[in-house]
Amino acid sequence: MTSRITNAREGFCFHGVRVPFEPGCCLSGAGCLYRRVHLATFVAGEHTQGRTDSDTPAKMRLILSTGNIVSSGPSVLRRPATEKSNVEFLNSLRYNFVSAQEIEPSHTNSPCEETHSPPQKLSYSDYTTWTSRDGDTLYVPSLDFSMSGLSEDRSQYDVTVKLFYLPGVPAQRRCQHARESIDLVLKELHISCIDLLIVSFPEVTFDADDEGEEELSNGEENGSELDNIVKTWRALEAMHEQGIIAQLGIAEFDSSRLAKLLAQTKIRPSVDQINVKDCCVVPKSLILYAKQENIELLTHNDCTDILPRGTTRDLLSRTEKGAGILAATAGADDGGIKGDVDPQWVIKYTAVVKDRGVIENKGYFALADVGP
Repeated sequence: MTSRITNAREGFCFHGVRVPFEPGCCLSGAGCLYRRVHLATFVAGEHTQGRTDSDTPAKMRLILSTGNIVSSGPSVLRRPATEKSNVEFLNSLRYNFVSAQEIEPSHTNSPCEETHSPPQKLSYSDYTTWTSRDGDTLYVPSLDFSMSGLSEDRSQYDVTVKLFYLPGVPAQRRCQHARESIDLVLKELHISCIDLLIVSFPEVTFDADDEGEEELSNGEENGSELDNIVKTWRALEAMHEQGIIAQLGIAEFDSSRLAKLLAQTKIRPSVDQINVKDCCVVPKSLILYAKQENIELLTHNDCTDILPRGTTRDLLSRTEKGAGILAATAGADDGGIKGDVDPQWVIKYTAVVKDRGVIENKGYFALADVGP
């Protein structure tokens, strides 16, 4: 085995590959004496000079979808209207995963309600048969936008969308998340704009008992979060100006938060959603302020953290109620995707026929990152 010296300062060529000299190397004739450890490391493929972040495996983006839950099959399990819940969303996802695999879930009918339960076990053989991949994005299940859309003319519908920003996700991602999530809804319904977008910010909750009381949390932290909300709102204002969003709304804002937001925005929210737990005890101060600013107060029963990390992993895991997308363990060789699961956002859309007040199309999309 020989090596050809090309430049004493640059190093030498070893089987056509340039190897830099280590300190302490010396030259002797046509050969090179170098530290054996350095050569052994290089030959073993552990030489990392010049390695960049691009060599690190990228995260896989999973787009989860429910399809139209109004017409997709048996009604999902319902909870009392006074209880904040994400049950409809989670059961709709499970049902759509099952349907895509052509596995009939068990279901029972009762005089009071229709329910369905997830199958006892899903087929884990090959999730690629019922999902589709585009670059680093995996659609779970596969999406076919040619099969969706509204049955009547767009002018016959009120389309309301609610975007949930999730806890723990950097605020600087929110603008991109708004664009990509709304784009999915537009494609699904075959429309170019939505009538109302309601935004739910993480860890922003309304408590009627605290309305009007002095805020006890750190003012600097509140200011930072308000700055993030305003930056996000300005991105939504741009989509309003482009004609993509007709009206904007927010969720869980008390009169103090509303006043701070209104002072820094061009497009004022037309709606403020309050959770139904407090619908009968909305403070008079909020009612008066909303009326003064021409903001409509609506109620909802959605969870703020609608898709926790643990729940997302359970949905995609190889457990009894999981979809079999993820690897069973970090070292498993079962074809599943490996890595941490990090949900990013959830978006809910509802299309109501105006003259009949009937919901024709309702569904959810969600994004979760999986990877190192």
